[in-house]
Amino acid sequence: MQLIDEQHIAEPGLVVLDITARDEDTIRAVMAALEERWATSGVGPARRDPGEPGVRARIYADVLRPRRDDP
Repeated sequence: MQLIDEQHIAEPGLVVLDITARDEDTIRAVMAALEERWATSGVGPARRDPGEPGVRARIYADVLRPRRDDP
């Protein structure tokens, strides 16, 4: 995973979520659910770390802004 730079989350409401799940289907479902609620960076790639169980992904979200297509 990339390091999180303070500038990425310098504004109120911005969050970086590192998600770990058993499989890619689960991780994509979680990211899609977050995307339905908030403005996010979108569904990103899932990665497997050698020797570690499951898959990991990162998503950036603005929890103060609803998703893009909300009124």
